[in-house]
Amino acid sequence: MIHPTAIIESGARLAAGVRVGPYAVIGSHVSIGEGTSVGAHAVITGHTRIGANNRIFQFVSLGEIPQDKKYGGEPTRLEIGDENTIREFCTFNCGTVQDAGVTRVGNDNWIMAYVHLAHDCQVGNHTIFANNAQLAGHVRVEDHAILGGFTEVHQFCRVGAHSITALGTVVLKDVTPFVMASGNAARPHGINVEGLKRRGFTAAAIAGLRRAYRTLYKSRLTLNDARLELERQVAETPEVRVILDFLAGSKRGIIR
Repeated sequence: MIHPTAIIESGARLAAGVRVGPYAVIGSHVSIGEGTSVGAHAVITGHTRIGANNRIFQFVSLGEIPQDKKYGGEPTRLEIGDENTIREFCTFNCGTVQDAGVTRVGNDNWIMAYVHLAHDCQVGNHTIFANNAQLAGHVRVEDHAILGGFTEVHQFCRVGAHSITALGTVVLKDVTPFVMASGNAARPHGINVEGLKRRGFTAAAIAGLRRAYRTLYKSRLTLNDARLELERQVAETPEVRVILDFLAGSKRGIIR
């Protein structure tokens, strides 16, 4: 299952059923779970832990040191969960001690070619990153978010659950859950209705989220007044609580 031209350094831990293609390099502090495949010329280094049944394609670089001038060689980490697809030429860096010290990717993410995850990024589950989506450091992407091709996300921004960005979107502030965003800089363009339908949201829930969107973006209320109105809407549409919790945790402010 390991090509004879691959280099597996002493100390690397590969579980049963791991496949490693020609000329791949696996570093000494790397752990790879059962059933994961690593393509030709991939380089996996650093203190990197990869779960089970991932598909890692050729020419990927995982676990390299951060692109951060403050990095001083600390043993920071990269952690990747299970069932992820990571396509060609993706680059995921380890964390820094200025943050939690770890870059994390959850489970069942579909990550297309040339995607970059900088240091200390936190990616949830079931996300989609189209080609050339780029995350600066300390970015958080929540579950079921979709980043369109060439989306660029500024450091410390958050991309909320079930949101979607269009081609070439530049995210300079937080993207609220459930919202469609596009532009440079990103602006909201309604609720991600089709995505919510695919994930089983009821018609009543979608209608309630549309009302919440109008409150937040169309009512001309201040943000504080909009939050008070959203609190009243939670009783009828519990999903609105996701938006309120997101707003409470926003440090850069939301696109608006």
